Amino acid sequence: MIDDTVEHDEHARRLTRIVDGQRCVLDYSLDHEVMTIVRTYVPPPVEGRGIAAELTRAALQFARRRHWRVRATCSYAVAYLRKHQHQFGDLIAAVCAFALAIHPWMPP
Repeated sequence: MIDDTVEHDEHARRLTRIVDGQRCVLDYSLDHEVMTIVRTYVPPPVEGRGIAAELTRAALQFARRRHWRVRATCSYAVAYLRKHQHQFGDLIAAVCAFALAIHPWMPP
């Protein structure tokens, strides 16, 4: 059974989703309104179901609501940002944009 709820513990800076009894997580740090996604983990029994993507998307949507910039040190999150830069490019911090080889959105 899949639990469709992503829980966000702001104090721990962690998003969690339980799938088939397995705890899937995304951890981030926060420094001066820049969220750094540092780790995603999906246990092998539930890999390949798009759970890491769901956690990453939820983190990015949360950052958008808070008007934070985002960077990633987690290889999955880096790949996700590259693939979805049209959707989340406005959030990418300049230092991360250089690493991703994309152009950050800059307000006029």
